[in-house]
Amino acid sequence: MNSNLTLFERAKRVIPGGVNSPVRAFKAVGGTPRFIAHAKGAYLWDAENNRYTDYIGSWGPMILGHGHPSVVEAVVKAVETGLSFGAPTEREIELAEEILKHVPSMQMVRLVSSGTEAAMSAIRLARGATGRKKLIKFEGCYHGHADALLVKAGSGLATFGNPTSAGVPPEVAQHTIVLEYNNIPQLEEAFTLHGKELACLMIEPIAGNMNFIRASAPFAKRCRELCTEYGALLVFDEVMTGFRVALGGAQSVMGVVPDITVLGKVIGGGMPLAAFGGSVDVMSHLAPLGAVYQAGTLSGNPVATACGLATLKIISEPNFYAHLSQQTRRLTQGLKNAANQAGIPFQTDSEGGMFGFFMLDELPQNYAKVMTTDSPRFNRFFHGMLEKGHYFAPALYEAGFVSSAHTNADVDSTVTAAAEVFATL
Repeated sequence: MNSNLTLFERAKRVIPGGVNSPVRAFKAVGGTPRFIAHAKGAYLWDAENNRYTDYIGSWGPMILGHGHPSVVEAVVKAVETGLSFGAPTEREIELAEEILKHVPSMQMVRLVSSGTEAAMSAIRLARGATGRKKLIKFEGCYHGHADALLVKAGSGLATFGNPTSAGVPPEVAQHTIVLEYNNIPQLEEAFTLHGKELACLMIEPIAGNMNFIRASAPFAKRCRELCTEYGALLVFDEVMTGFRVALGGAQSVMGVVPDITVLGKVIGGGMPLAAFGGSVDVMSHLAPLGAVYQAGTLSGNPVATACGLATLKIISEPNFYAHLSQQTRRLTQGLKNAANQAGIPFQTDSEGGMFGFFMLDELPQNYAKVMTTDSPRFNRFFHGMLEKGHYFAPALYEAGFVSSAHTNADVDSTVTAAAEVFATL
């Protein structure tokens, strides 16, 4: 049996940093990543056969837990008919119809293979539809690793963003304006200065990459109003929240209607699949109907669409989200009670099967406040829970996920372990 450490050392010789997505490297928390051998229901097993209660859920998609029988059956049947055709299939239509049925703001949808691809394409579509170049995003919101989105705030609203990654030319970043999340005066000032040049405003309605932070109701409403007033398109990045926090996504919870919605994760059921969509008028700018080009060999992959369609049919059953929300709240309230008993500042929030927690006296409203969290204490908590068999995100700035496979016993076991860990912090 290979150890996690042996596999990590071997991986680092052939893969940059030993991982194919940076957060997996445990760089933020230290230690050795767990190399997963298999998973079932609410659990993961690593290369050393250690079992963990999984609160990452492949970063969101595994809303049914791992290996749900109906999903596995659908995937196996799809595999038997072919892995990829590069031609249309009926299942693509079925999945599109299922998505549109639950997200009324979307009248048409284009399937792609990743959230990054969907977000990048949504911005290109917004620019093509409006004939404008500039866009607004918010500090702490992550929309994938496309060049225009790997940008941090400039020195002021009169200037544009600066690249946060090597390889991103300044002339690309100059079209991106980065603002503070939940800051209405700053948002209004940005539109006053640049509104007529803005193609779109892109936002996570509930951010998941600065942990779990909601856009306040007044802030989300003002985003909608200003986009309408200045002719910019409002883009909701619901890669994480779509079908995760509610059947209609975060937009159904908030009551705000975007012009374009970006989806991923849950709609693929754990396989590489994402989407973006909007009104017929906006989507008609997309090739082959319009002049905005977007293509992908594996878009609408027959195996991925089978996985996603089976998942969406199950989660649309009555009371699915009521039960999922109840389990998530059971976890978050249990963690908060355990932390409070240990005298540790702790705040938490959740919606549907998505949650976050902060070792702070109050819930943060933006990235700057998140950065004040006690990082060393969180790292000790993470490793303490991992040693007791409970796998949370290996980074302070990531949301967590509960699946329908998590039982009361799973949650209560996690809370009991947390109380023991908190007592050592």
